[in-house]
Amino acid sequence: MTIKPLQRTRLDRAQRRGGDLLLGGLRGSWRRRSLLVLAVLIGFYAGENITALWLERVGQRPVVVALLVLLLELVVRLRTHLVREQVPLHWMLIDNLRLGLTYAVVLEAFKLGS
Repeated sequence: MTIKPLQRTRLDRAQRRGGDLLLGGLRGSWRRRSLLVLAVLIGFYAGENITALWLERVGQRPVVVALLVLLLELVVRLRTHLVREQVPLHWMLIDNLRLGLTYAVVLEAFKLGS
């Protein structure tokens, strides 16, 4: 007994697109995946250290967080301006660095609120 293949319906296409969005980062070689994970971790580490270093120099946490948010916005605008189609690996690495940095800044903002 064989299983019939799924028909190409709108629901099937939506499920495939959803699966690609959720699990698309797990495809590819182990080298690519490990580079992307390392980029997130290095971005977080850099974000924590940059905020700590600037906090010592500037002395005001809101100024440091605002400067990092401006830097992140500049990177996002630059990426959307330069990359329009298939995203190459180096832009994915920059995106993951940005995600890690953003997570560090958001954590710093929560510390600011307390």
